[in-house]
Amino acid sequence: MKTSFVSNLAIQSAMRLTIQQTQAELLKRSQEQTTGIHYDLGLTLGATTSRSLNLQRELDRMSAMKSTNAVVTQRLSASQGALETMQKAAEKVRDTLVTYKGNDGVDAMKILKTEVNGALQIFTSAANTSFNGEFLFSGINTDVKPLAEYNSVPPSAAKAAFDTALTNYMSANSLTDMSQFTPAQMQDFISNTLEPMFTGPGWDANWSDASSQNMTSRISASEVIESSTNANTKSFRMFALASVISSELMDKNVNSQVRNTISNAAFGYVEQAIAGLNGERSSLGISESRVKKATTSLEAQQKLLNTHILDINGIDQIETATRVNTLKTQLDTSYALTSRLQQMSLLNYL
Repeated sequence: MKTSFVSNLAIQSAMRLTIQQTQAELLKRSQEQTTGIHYDLGLTLGATTSRSLNLQRELDRMSAMKSTNAVVTQRLSASQGALETMQKAAEKVRDTLVTYKGNDGVDAMKILKTEVNGALQIFTSAANTSFNGEFLFSGINTDVKPLAEYNSVPPSAAKAAFDTALTNYMSANSLTDMSQFTPAQMQDFISNTLEPMFTGPGWDANWSDASSQNMTSRISASEVIESSTNANTKSFRMFALASVISSELMDKNVNSQVRNTISNAAFGYVEQAIAGLNGERSSLGISESRVKKATTSLEAQQKLLNTHILDINGIDQIETATRVNTLKTQLDTSYALTSRLQQMSLLNYL
């Protein structure tokens, strides 16, 4: 009978290999326990992996859309706030016209002009509101300030256009002084000379750099909404027209009947502006409501997708926890055996 020996070095090498394998397995199971999904989806799921990836892509798309909706909601909210400010400015002009109607006093007209110019400045500032570096009322021209300042230094193009229009009209009608205007002539000047400057190409040339095409945003897989308005809408034009008429003509040297004609025209235009601004706010309010409903729907869909993905990718937490504990025990045992083997040396027995 022949006996053979086994080197303790060979045993230690085998034990080290066992420890490495156990450590790698423990790392995988610990990660699974933390994330709740399989360590290697492709290896575990096989052909089902493509289904899992498709669902995950859909989930990522919904998350991106929710983030976009949050930005759209903020833009709409900022637009609503600016429109409210503009509406108050328009109401200020209307109230001022009502307050000083029938008053021909020089001081009263100076106050009226100051009030109207102040309201016009507030309106213009609100119209030029920006959000996240984009102008809210520029349509798709978000990098361009939409509305020009009327009372600027040097004089704005709009101011120069008004002065030219008034001079040309008076010259064409042989009028040498404002006091010579009749109510009919003033109505004709307002309706047929000034109004077309605001409703036609003159608006783009002198007042607005905005695009008439509004910003649109996709809020769900099937819904696209207009997420802004622009400075070319009728409400903006009518407010500017009412303000210019009130500021430039009411304090001129005209008789009571002509001044009454100016006041009535300005009042009519500012009423149109207020109605238009209310309409714009209502439209944006509807858009806000649609965004909110779309986000709620996306959240519900995300919950369903997460549940389905977890069903595919998820692990048995109890089984994994048991496996982790077993691996830790094995690893501790391996460390102890390795320590014992390292102490097996002839030097200890000499």
